[in-house]
Amino acid sequence: MTAPERDFSAAPAPVGAAGGTLLRVRDVSITHDGEDAPTPRAVSFNVAPGEVVLLLGPSGSGKSTLTLALNGLIPHAVPARVTGAIEVGGVTASDTTVAELSTRVAMVFQDPDAQLVTGTLFDEVAFGPENLRMPVAEVRARAEAALRRVGLWDRRDENPDRLSGGGRQRLAIACALAMGSPLLVLDEPTANLDPAGIDEVYAALAELVADGGRGIVLVEHNLDAAISFVDRVVVLDQQGHLVFDGPAEEVLRTHVDELVRMGVWLPSAAIAALRLREAGWTLDPLPLTPAELRAGLEARGAAPRPSEDPVSSRLAPAASGASVIERSAQPPGDAVPPLIRVRALSVTRGRGRRRRELLHGVDLDVAAGSFVAVVGANGAGKTTLVQAIAGVVAPPRGRISVGGIDPGTASPRAVSSTIGFVFQNPEHQFIAHTVSDELAHGLRLARLPDAEIDERVGHMLERFGLAEKARSHPFLLSGGQKRRLSVGTALIAGAPVLALDEPTFGQDRARADELLGLLSALNADGTTIIVVTHDMQLVAEYASHTVVLADGRILASGATTDVLADDALLDRAGLRQPPLAAAFHGIPALRGALRLADLPGVLRA
Repeated sequence: MTAPERDFSAAPAPVGAAGGTLLRVRDVSITHDGEDAPTPRAVSFNVAPGEVVLLLGPSGSGKSTLTLALNGLIPHAVPARVTGAIEVGGVTASDTTVAELSTRVAMVFQDPDAQLVTGTLFDEVAFGPENLRMPVAEVRARAEAALRRVGLWDRRDENPDRLSGGGRQRLAIACALAMGSPLLVLDEPTANLDPAGIDEVYAALAELVADGGRGIVLVEHNLDAAISFVDRVVVLDQQGHLVFDGPAEEVLRTHVDELVRMGVWLPSAAIAALRLREAGWTLDPLPLTPAELRAGLEARGAAPRPSEDPVSSRLAPAASGASVIERSAQPPGDAVPPLIRVRALSVTRGRGRRRRELLHGVDLDVAAGSFVAVVGANGAGKTTLVQAIAGVVAPPRGRISVGGIDPGTASPRAVSSTIGFVFQNPEHQFIAHTVSDELAHGLRLARLPDAEIDERVGHMLERFGLAEKARSHPFLLSGGQKRRLSVGTALIAGAPVLALDEPTFGQDRARADELLGLLSALNADGTTIIVVTHDMQLVAEYASHTVVLADGRILASGATTDVLADDALLDRAGLRQPPLAAAFHGIPALRGALRLADLPGVLRA
């Protein structure tokens, strides 16, 4: 099930049309306690019924902060100073209780665990309508309809803790849908979802707005999934100012150079087109979807002149007759003993009738110096596997060896000095009261000299753009800043292996590029990198090896180019080709191009 593509040639309804305005934001600035500068600052926009508004901007621009003010959590629950006015459904948010606002605006948080409180999926979805004192039959009908829309009805009696991260995100969306609120606010709703889950979510959302009665405010970095769904784009800059507000195609196409400089995400098709354009491939208007990119290339003749064709000259025939990119760096040879060795690993959770086996007899070798992507559908066991390797989930003794130590028996200090781990949700690993103390905590436990600790912490703060937040509480950072801090705490100890669960979640394009460039540099210097991700373009761009999981078992493990060339394997695993490979399908000159690095030109932010 896929969301219907919007026709970008048709202008959206005027703001405020279709029966009034659901949301009015007027000259709003928000300053968190302990902070000097507001983000966002002096922002104004409207949302009309039936309208989908994408809130776009670099990490730290105040997008998530603004969404929390729309339902009253700021300032009623999260201390902050708010100036200006927010009206939701005709009431002023600052003067209305969160409970009353919940009948007008429903919220899906960046971290689904922040809003899940009951013992079963059904109870979780029913919780909101029950608290509104709706009739029992209405509560049941709403809960069932919402769970069916996100593909979780068959698991309605399970505990939410048994869901994967992506499954919990779909559950949180179902909770919001069941409230029936006219305005739906979603903060990164698909960040932890597999391709099928993303399609299910956007199809369900498309149905909600099709009748014109509901509006959506969406914060989303995955524009490949969202671009065909949104009507308008509201863009905040790094300081939180509103810089653009208009129809999606107008903002993204007309202001693409400014957006690139700001470091926000663009659709993969647009980024590819910009690189191709620098090499002489004229694509006008700028394509925003793979279909538009293919159409533009076909209209141009589908193939450049030989002197303009640096991509096809780098292709070599594969055994299957397809084309693959010749990588400049070859993966470590099989003769090298593996740095990480997993044998007959099975992991279970729960007790009694709730006991469930998540991994079934997994065997895996990871060579030193590899950059390994672990992929699969939601619930495949990706996070469980990597957590077991990192000792976060205690594995059975004798099943795993990492650099010669057994995470099932070694001390926490020995494990952390061998492999650093970054959680899917950054808040799960924060323990200090300031950003600088969070970075320094592990170094202090290792009893390093104060001067060395200060030097390392200062370097990490600068590297991740957190110097101005050194004295801030980690929980008051933006989602992207929290992610950068969590990665920094794992990197600062200098472990030879680094494992990351969805490392680009919540990051703007500039910071994601910076982080992945840092991981690549560490990898080039010998650090072994393991990344759990749903981002198949990330896999294509950076991973030397890819491990494919399904139902707690390994379907395949091998060179990334070989894995991505196997369409049948990806289909079995519920995965898809990276966006660029999908966009170039059927274009002979670009057949086999998987990465932006395979395209001519350099996109400079």
